[in-house]
Amino acid sequence: MTLIDKLQWRYATKKMDATKSVSQEKVYQILEAIRLTASSSGLQPYEIYVITNKEIRAQIRTVSNDQSQITDCSHLLVFAAWDNYTAERINAAFDMTETIRDFKSESGTAYRQMLLKSYPARDAEVNFTHTAKQAYIGLGTALITAAYEQVDCTPMEGFNPAAVDEILDLKAKGLRSVVMLPLGYRKADEDWLVNLKKVRRAKDQFISWIQ
Repeated sequence: MTLIDKLQWRYATKKMDATKSVSQEKVYQILEAIRLTASSSGLQPYEIYVITNKEIRAQIRTVSNDQSQITDCSHLLVFAAWDNYTAERINAAFDMTETIRDFKSESGTAYRQMLLKSYPARDAEVNFTHTAKQAYIGLGTALITAAYEQVDCTPMEGFNPAAVDEILDLKAKGLRSVVMLPLGYRKADEDWLVNLKKVRRAKDQFISWIQ
């Protein structure tokens, strides 16, 4: 199967088989793809929580419209974005870059100072909106990688973020839950969506070429 074939195969799985578990190797591949994906200024302003604990997932399900994938999946990924940009977070990212690359540049220093001047001065909610958008870049990468690995998944926004934040104690870490992604395997005989045709707009209605 080509990547496009696998993207045709994937869908937002509605019923997962609780008896099947995704291998650690495949989970690591998905997580590594997220870690390597793009982010604005390379800041990676979000973290991933991988939840296999059954009791915690049961708690999350109660504040997530009782969606069964949360407890039936193999691994539940929670994308938690920074609640704000701070000088400490920005400096840590640039310090890491300089350490790994083993050099400083005038352009890098100037860019760091530009971010330090502009980002922390903005309203916290504006900054959170930006960090949340970065988390969605990671989500997109996760969806594609899961399809490549032929692991089923379901992107979820239908949950109470404040309640999930409390369950995972995210506020104390300066994080806010944004989106969740259960990973597992479809239970085809109980999933009403599994055999329905994929519906997407035609290319000429979706893509415009400007030459």
